[in-house]
Amino acid sequence: MPGWTRRYGTEPRMLKSNEINDLVTKLTEPSMLQVDGEAGRSLWSDARRRFIRNKAAVFSLVLLTFIALACVVGPWVLPHAFDSADWDAMSSPPSLKNSHFWGTDEAGRDLLVRCLVGGRVSLTVGLLATLASVSIGIVWGATAGFIGGKVDALMMRIVDMMYAIPYLLIAILLVTILGREFYLVVLTITAFSWMDMARVVRGQTLSLRSTEYVEAARAMGVSTSRIIFAHIVPNLLGVVVIYTTVTVPGVILTESVLSFLGLGIQEPMTSWGVLIEDGASVMEVSLWMLLFPAGLLSASLYCFNFIGDGMRDALDPKER
Repeated sequence: MPGWTRRYGTEPRMLKSNEINDLVTKLTEPSMLQVDGEAGRSLWSDARRRFIRNKAAVFSLVLLTFIALACVVGPWVLPHAFDSADWDAMSSPPSLKNSHFWGTDEAGRDLLVRCLVGGRVSLTVGLLATLASVSIGIVWGATAGFIGGKVDALMMRIVDMMYAIPYLLIAILLVTILGREFYLVVLTITAFSWMDMARVVRGQTLSLRSTEYVEAARAMGVSTSRIIFAHIVPNLLGVVVIYTTVTVPGVILTESVLSFLGLGIQEPMTSWGVLIEDGASVMEVSLWMLLFPAGLLSASLYCFNFIGDGMRDALDPKER
């Protein structure tokens, strides 16, 4: 190679086996894997760094954590029970002079305690229904996308038929037949909130089933169920986490709508939807009964949305 000789002044030669091993050892040392003076980071550590830089998402996470802790601890600390009535302070406005800081409702019940108990119920319904719907959607979508063919077509046609059924109709039927119980609210919301997750997971699975590691697992004789749950589903965690943060506020809002229509939580238990419905009926004379539960619901929904946006940006490979 005359050009090589003129440029470097030496003849090219083949490396010996021991020289190749020494070169590979040097290239794989931790000091050689640093980029711009920093050690190599995993996807999740890198995503955590980007999430922390998102001030809106971090503030939303802190605020949502404070609201959740207040809903859990507050009713045990405050002097009033959520179902006890103060006959001397019915429809009392918010005041720092007495112990009813957020006022009372028409029955003399402390609004602050009821808002915290209602938040506990709404957040619990949102988390339980989201967990159940996400689990069903992951299994359904991953199975349909990986198997494909007629099985995929049949499973997705079932999803299309579920979309055509109005959830309010099913909620009315369940309430009429079985009554307004807590588990029925969770069951009703779960039955109509898993389809979106199934579609998202199916689309991602279709792109993953032709990857090299899946083909290698097939060649080694790994069972279909093991490939789905050991190789496909773990690679969908980023999408699942992002979509879960978007699903939770939708589920909470659905529970609030059902409770507002009288199809959700029943007295003496309460939720934000029930409190908003009570406040809307007396908003002309007792506006605080509407503002406080609606403010907590709105703040929680905004927090979930900002956290979801932050997670989406943090886990986006294009942001690396």
